[in-house]
Amino acid sequence: MEATDVAIQPARLAGALRLWSAARALLALLGLAVILTVALPAPREALLRQYAAWSEALEDQASNITAGTIQVGTADPALRDQRAVTEFIAKRYRVAQDAAAGFVATAYRAGGEWKVDPLLILAVVAIESRYNPVAESNMGAKGLMQVIPKFHPEKLVEHGGESALLDPHVNIQVGAQILREYMRRFGETETALQMYAGAFDEPNSQYAFKVLAERARLELLLRQLKQLKPTSA
Repeated sequence: MEATDVAIQPARLAGALRLWSAARALLALLGLAVILTVALPAPREALLRQYAAWSEALEDQASNITAGTIQVGTADPALRDQRAVTEFIAKRYRVAQDAAAGFVATAYRAGGEWKVDPLLILAVVAIESRYNPVAESNMGAKGLMQVIPKFHPEKLVEHGGESALLDPHVNIQVGAQILREYMRRFGETETALQMYAGAFDEPNSQYAFKVLAERARLELLLRQLKQLKPTSA
């Protein structure tokens, strides 16, 4: 064996050990987050925000979450936020920038129309379809927000029927409308999300936890963006 081989092997071993430690830490945090969320129902939102921050740090994304082509000095804060969210989604889910921008703009419009947090809408999209506009499930759910047309036919009439759900903009509009109805019915977000997923009786509200954790990631992104000083003209 050559001397160079002897030198390389410890470096490879050290790298493997670092990866293993990071993976163990991430799994431990996931378990801790679930336990705390079940055991301490009152501060669930705060726990989810902390979990998002931890997981981002472990994935080595916290340092570059606002990197890229985001223009910190953009005059309109709403447009700046949408641009940041677009770049995050495009990178994280490997979606074309133009497509991601369309999804984000529609989520913000639908959120304004139906009084639903647009970040919550985008979080549902992430969990349901990972931003695949033509996703279909074996239960008949379609599109970005995996809407099941047979349960919401009245909402599809003005859009031309079931086939319209493969239009991303229609799908997000209808999905946001469904979320709003459930939030009004149940009075809080977690139960509304469980109902949306058809998992009303699911133990520990695992679906809602995933969606709220994803929203917490987006909230973290925008908080970090607001901490940056505007660039000078």
